Amino acid sequence: MNMPIRFPKSEVPNRRHAFTLVELMLVVTIIAILAALVIPKIAGKGEEARVKAAYADIHGGIKSALDSYEVDNGFYPKSLQDLIQQPGNAKNWHGPYFDPPVLPKDPWQNPYIYYYPGKHNPTGYDLLSAGPDAKEGTGDDIVSWTN
Repeated sequence: MNMPIRFPKSEVPNRRHAFTLVELMLVVTIIAILAALVIPKIAGKGEEARVKAAYADIHGGIKSALDSYEVDNGFYPKSLQDLIQQPGNAKNWHGPYFDPPVLPKDPWQNPYIYYYPGKHNPTGYDLLSAGPDAKEGTGDDIVSWTN
């Protein structure tokens, strides 16, 4: 036989059903302090990621396409467009050298800048992104050569 246990009124467990205003203010204050510490650390990461992506394109994907073209033809292309469409002087062209056959843009949606022969590398090519300001020759350029 189950009999309910009855407590005297002084021994009834205290049952709270809501948070107090002080408890809520304490939680909001703690969240604000954490946000003030974390947000400045992650706020600039987007631009840093775009710079790293441009560097990876210049020293990775586009470089590989240019090197493949050079191996096939014995010289680098006159323009990046030659990696997509066969130029008349490339008799051993095995392109397109990008899949899909579209020239990549830098992370700021500007075309990569290509010179052959290069200004900084006269026996090869110069490849660069003008960076966030989209102006070639400024300090934020991401380049293929060593300064």
